Amino acid sequence: MSQTRASRRRTTLLAAGVAAGALLLSACSGEQPGSSSGDTKFVKGTGEITKVPEGKRTEAPDLAGTSVDGKKLKLSDYEGKVVVLNVWGSWCSPCRAEAPNLAKVAHDTEDKGVQFLGINTRDLDKANARAFERTYDVDYPSFYDPSGKLILKFPKNALNPQAIPSTLILDQDGKVAVRALKSLSEKELRSALDPLIDAK
Repeated sequence: MSQTRASRRRTTLLAAGVAAGALLLSACSGEQPGSSSGDTKFVKGTGEITKVPEGKRTEAPDLAGTSVDGKKLKLSDYEGKVVVLNVWGSWCSPCRAEAPNLAKVAHDTEDKGVQFLGINTRDLDKANARAFERTYDVDYPSFYDPSGKLILKFPKNALNPQAIPSTLILDQDGKVAVRALKSLSEKELRSALDPLIDAK
């Protein structure tokens, strides 16, 4: 093998190794391939929280399915409310870290026209998801979406929930106003949510 071919082979193997490493890291962090970058005209906040000004928001798809408890669940049933939509899995450490924050803010805002919903993903056994909800006092419903089909309904060129955990906040018109690709603190969640409550 010539030195040039050997060098190319090493470069190819190195690139493949980097790609594999990136995929592994992405799986550990819960991030999935895909990006909403480009000429989106979105106003990006600090960190991984993106806020969209009114008038530039896109409508969320009407998700429908069954909950972790086996009940029918449809996003459009909460039309007119501000909806906090959190993607989570019982196996996900950052999801466990933010769950108490979501549960607390959900309880505090339920009389302010806010509805929290979850999308439970990659949990092949509903029992694990139900145990998670009991452990963290999550009393709002979650879609059971082990294969991620509901997540794929979000357009790739929009603010789709492309990480686990992800949180989308929909305004009262059902449009995506905020996306967080991270585990949220209570303060971060309230800061993103309060302006939409005040705008109702």
